[in-house]
Amino acid sequence: MRNFHYIAKNYFLYLLIAPALILTIVFKYVPMYGAVIAFKDFSPRKGILGSDWVGFEHFEKFLASPNFEVIFMNTFKLSLYGLLIGFPVPIILALMLNQVRRAAIKKNIQLILYAPNFISVVVVVGMIFIFLSPTGPVNSIITFITGKPEMFMSDPDYFRSIYIISGIWQGAGWASIIFVAALASVDPELHNAATIDGANLLQRIRHIELPAIKPVMAIVFILAAGGIMAVGFEKAYLMQTAMNLPTSEIIPTYVYKQGLQAGDYAYSSAVGLFNSVINVILLIIVNFIVKKLNEGEGLY
Repeated sequence: MRNFHYIAKNYFLYLLIAPALILTIVFKYVPMYGAVIAFKDFSPRKGILGSDWVGFEHFEKFLASPNFEVIFMNTFKLSLYGLLIGFPVPIILALMLNQVRRAAIKKNIQLILYAPNFISVVVVVGMIFIFLSPTGPVNSIITFITGKPEMFMSDPDYFRSIYIISGIWQGAGWASIIFVAALASVDPELHNAATIDGANLLQRIRHIELPAIKPVMAIVFILAAGGIMAVGFEKAYLMQTAMNLPTSEIIPTYVYKQGLQAGDYAYSSAVGLFNSVINVILLIIVNFIVKKLNEGEGLY
């Protein structure tokens, strides 16, 4: 009864969150029913309810596939390297931006850093192909020095480096916003007191700024690690060539080819569900480890 009176008294608050709640339910929870396809011999003619139940047959097929190890490790390596290399970059950018005292200069730098995030993935990949083509500006310099161009987009060894570096260029500036906001809450008097005590810039960063953003760093890292297998499909697919498939074929592109190109919806759903389960497991494990190392502070 008490809860009912509280809701009736503050009904406007519930009305405020109602649109977001409804959209979340409709577009996030209702589609979960489609995951049943992964356990059925799905036929579009019979529908989800009419299709025969096959249990874990599609999962066993994927695990027994000769491509499983290659695809799984390609996905894992691409995500892991991207996390380890890309995670510190927004933090470093935020710490550097925090040292810029002139507001006008700081805004211009932020504009330059944030702009790549608003460029379409298709345009970014097009730029990559142009810059790294055999006759592009990068190879023009390499050819001038070595006498022969590098086949960046057809050599499997270059795929991960190009994918990760271009991703950092596009997203690091935007990702630094949350750390810049956290640093804005640091009391300037702490810096003044540390300067009077003789602390240099690196010491102030280590003992004042990094502890201030430590909780934010922990949450961002947990979320990033939890999505370690959720590599972006569009960019990887657009960067794929017939020559770099040994490293560019990952689970999302494999799901797309099996589902939409080959028409095996049940099998592709099973592969996608397998990938999601791995993400959830990693999220739980990383959150547990971070809570142990971070004095009980974690995502939940």
